[in-house]
Amino acid sequence: MTTLTLDVRAATKRFGDGDTAVTAVRGVSLAVAPGEVVLIMGPSGSGKTTLLSMMGALLRPTSGSIHLDGTEISALSESRLPAIRLRQFGFIFQDFNLLSALTVLENVALVAELAGLRSRAARDKAIMLLTHLGLGKRLGFLPEKLSGGEKQRVAIARALINEPTLILADEPTANLDSKIGREIMRLLRGIAKEQGRSVVIVSHDQRIRDIADRVLWLEDGAFKEMVTMATDPVCGMAVERERAVSGQREGDTYFFCSNGCRAEFLVAGGQGARGWIRAASALIGGRAGSRAASPRR
Repeated sequence: MTTLTLDVRAATKRFGDGDTAVTAVRGVSLAVAPGEVVLIMGPSGSGKTTLLSMMGALLRPTSGSIHLDGTEISALSESRLPAIRLRQFGFIFQDFNLLSALTVLENVALVAELAGLRSRAARDKAIMLLTHLGLGKRLGFLPEKLSGGEKQRVAIARALINEPTLILADEPTANLDSKIGREIMRLLRGIAKEQGRSVVIVSHDQRIRDIADRVLWLEDGAFKEMVTMATDPVCGMAVERERAVSGQREGDTYFFCSNGCRAEFLVAGGQGARGWIRAASALIGGRAGSRAASPRR
């Protein structure tokens, strides 16, 4: 049985006491598997950031528990948490949070050094990671010289440098335009699938729903709705199972973005040239397999 990366059990967070107490999160439970991308959406003030902070061991739940790779991190002493945050979590923020006086390379290498890697090894590792993310020609640039998309890729490199178990992203596309935001989120999804790292994103951005395996709706501190995503085997697009066009072949159910994709897949026996080419491209890109993604619990 695969160990869950993240297991949140009936977590509640209250601020204040007595009549002035405010409950930001109410008995939330969530299980996230290795390599899974979960998107949590909801209105402002719904408790999204509070929940993310508890998942990242930045806040301790008032009640309930949070487990990372089988360890109950919500029960650990405060003295043990900084090392866990540094090595097992990767944080990505809305405002990038890069150190303005440090170069791109220094921003990323510093995090590896804090985790115990020697300076030269940290720089080499950072150079390799940044180059992989398309920033090889920006290593000596200060953050002010970068575009928004480049800053967020630096933030992703910083989040990945210590090879974390779980990546937590708070409104990562809020300061990016639509095209760049989607590119960044597809990059993050590809990393999750290729490296088996779990990703939890909180966002208002409806444009990034299709990069998630599941979409959860948080309102008044509790989950109200869950949307399970599947992958169209013809075009590779992520679709909501509940709203998608569906069809069956050989006893299996598939989900499609349109009647056209369903017809191509079913009429051609699932082997139309264009369908196979696109499905193969999706597999190579690590975006998803040809069968509908099954919901995780």
